[in-house]
Amino acid sequence: MKNRINAFFTADEIRLEDFDNEIWRQAESVEINRYWSGEPAPAERCASARILWSENRLFVRFDCRQGEPFVINLNPNLEVEAAELWERDVCEIFVAPDLNAPEKYYEFEIAPTGEWLDFAIRQLPEKRETDKTYNAGMKTAARIGENSFTVVFTIEFERAFGRKPKAGEIWRTNLFRCIGSGETRGYLAWQSTFTETPGFHVPAVFGYLKFEKK
Repeated sequence: MKNRINAFFTADEIRLEDFDNEIWRQAESVEINRYWSGEPAPAERCASARILWSENRLFVRFDCRQGEPFVINLNPNLEVEAAELWERDVCEIFVAPDLNAPEKYYEFEIAPTGEWLDFAIRQLPEKRETDKTYNAGMKTAARIGENSFTVVFTIEFERAFGRKPKAGEIWRTNLFRCIGSGETRGYLAWQSTFTETPGFHVPAVFGYLKFEKK
């Protein structure tokens, strides 16, 4: 299983609502097509993700297939953090800027509505410390189509992580998708966590995010 995604550098401005911008077709794509357990997910629940970076910003995009009714907030408020967003349809990325300390990472969530949520996390062997006051200043855009949706978000490196990456630098990451509700709810992971019950917070299995600059 591939465990690295390359984030390509762009000097061009990216307007989040411009989902058809050619720059996204030049980005490397990874598939999110297995459950946390490692079992393959049906095609109508799978997704792909792309990551780009500029001098000051990180851009993350998810393209998702949706072969079932959406579990979303019908009255979203994009001005404030969405409480318990993980209980609905959502895409997530965990980012650990220190290659040697994946247990310290940041969680970013985005829903098909464009709603968002972000945390700073430290995963210890016996417990997880979550800073819910953390605010990366996420900017989002979302588009719902026929049996699909696309979401994009951006954050500033300095505000979100306290520093910018250098070309060639490698961070740690994992990508996820939650879909459905009740007994049929699905928890997909780019790098499966293999926990006894659905769970994403396993830094040991994080993949690698390399910042490429041509």
